[in-house]
Amino acid sequence: METTNIPLMSTARQYEELKEEINAEMMQVLESGQYIMGPKVQEFEKAIADYCEVEEAIGVANGTDALLLTLEALGIGAGDQVITTTFSFFATAEVISKLGARPVFVDIDPDTYNLDVSQIEKCITNKTKAIIPVHLFGQPAEMDSIMQIAKKHNLYVIEDACQAIGSTYKDKKIGSIGDAACFSFFPTKNLGGFGDGGMITTNNADLAKDLKTLRVHGSTKKYFHSVIGYNSRLDPIQAAALQVKLAYIDQYNEKRREIAAKYNEAFKDLPIQLPVELEQVKSVYHLYIVQTDKRKALMEHLSEQNIQSGVYYPLPLHLQEVYKKLKYRKGSLPVAELAAERTMALPLFPELTEAEQQHIITVVKDFF
Repeated sequence: METTNIPLMSTARQYEELKEEINAEMMQVLESGQYIMGPKVQEFEKAIADYCEVEEAIGVANGTDALLLTLEALGIGAGDQVITTTFSFFATAEVISKLGARPVFVDIDPDTYNLDVSQIEKCITNKTKAIIPVHLFGQPAEMDSIMQIAKKHNLYVIEDACQAIGSTYKDKKIGSIGDAACFSFFPTKNLGGFGDGGMITTNNADLAKDLKTLRVHGSTKKYFHSVIGYNSRLDPIQAAALQVKLAYIDQYNEKRREIAAKYNEAFKDLPIQLPVELEQVKSVYHLYIVQTDKRKALMEHLSEQNIQSGVYYPLPLHLQEVYKKLKYRKGSLPVAELAAERTMALPLFPELTEAEQQHIITVVKDFF
């Protein structure tokens, strides 16, 4: 098959499909002159709360701020410890450190790449205040076990749902299970904006009130400040565009699942580890991750055929230079370390054509 470059993911194709709707909504914002907060943000917050089946949704500037403000609003700070996965984007741990707390890294399940719940309790100390499970690559973590452990030890649970909007755990929407959940609307996410954006969901009215104060410089009334806060607001122009896309999110996520199923069927006899989706969850396949000891060669082979691929994440968080002082060593969390060396992403996004996917499948099969 003759093909142009097949991207790992495409933001432009989705915009082309929804251009008229998105442009019309954005134009309303531009013409309104209301460029900070306002009705578009409130409408989108209500829509996300309804979608995630929670009482409150609070728009913030990005997914990192969503995590940071949530931890701060829950009172986590210097001397505290927060348990989380070592196999995630840096922001998951960064926000813990930013508040003066210590991230305590846990290894991952070899099949799902999510936090290994069997490793959590042995990491709990009298300084532990919270657990941050990451619903990695769009698949929910084992939330029942996590919530049971948290309840037993009186810990908060903050879901890092930045890759998982629309996924479900035992028919519950991700974002509705922990004390709070954090979402990112970075352009390449399943629900992606045209720049940065984030959201926090919760059923805790007091927490929501504190978060709304924190995001506007610690103020509940203009020029009067009760706490030191942040300037972290979701832009109305982003809210307007995201509201358009939200109407299509389930359709897009189903398309992702179809593409993943087709890959799984095509690759089932190849010597590579395919994604494992647990029975009680519905993954939204933010990324399609395979594992092979021939990663470099396979990626080069794909590149020669104009097919992009990617690596997420090549160095686990516990081995990052910035965390040397925490005294983790190579071999400390071996499952994540192996995944970091062997995992790679193949193209998966709702607008990927059948012909493109078939070409990818052929090229991968030819390699093996």
